[in-house]
Amino acid sequence: MPKAPRAKSPDEPYSTQLPLALLNALDTNNRINLYLIENLPPAAWNSKLPDGKGRTIAAIVAHMHYVRVMWLKTAKAQDIPEQLDRATVTPAQATHALESSRAALHKLCREALETDGRIKGFRPDVAGFIGYLIAHDTHHRGQIAMLARQLGHPLPQKAMFGMWEWGQR
Repeated sequence: MPKAPRAKSPDEPYSTQLPLALLNALDTNNRINLYLIENLPPAAWNSKLPDGKGRTIAAIVAHMHYVRVMWLKTAKAQDIPEQLDRATVTPAQATHALESSRAALHKLCREALETDGRIKGFRPDVAGFIGYLIAHDTHHRGQIAMLARQLGHPLPQKAMFGMWEWGQR
């Protein structure tokens, strides 16, 4: 996995590498999502919630992808992936969809970083947008981990710690 870029020489400040570092962070965030899905006990994916209220884990992952697609539409991106059916989505379909929306977001953000730094429909700028996307996914990863535990299908301890190993993902 590619590591965050470093300044190439003492004469070149790290700030020149920030556009690539931001895109790397966006991509790493998605790999963490895929790692979570890969390590989720299969029985947790569509387990019904004890009180019958709220989203299943499958529905949460579909929502994560939905929000990405919503922003791609708002920004008038060229590549807009298909939505997922939260009731029938499989882990394999979710993985494919998240990778598709990641690629489209990467392209959108790269273009913004190479031009005026703006994302249509989002303020303040592309750095804020990437931060928003990572925060959104992270919020839902936490929900998924907690819900899996409440449903009696906790993530393996290795996976719980593994989601924090950004240098390895």
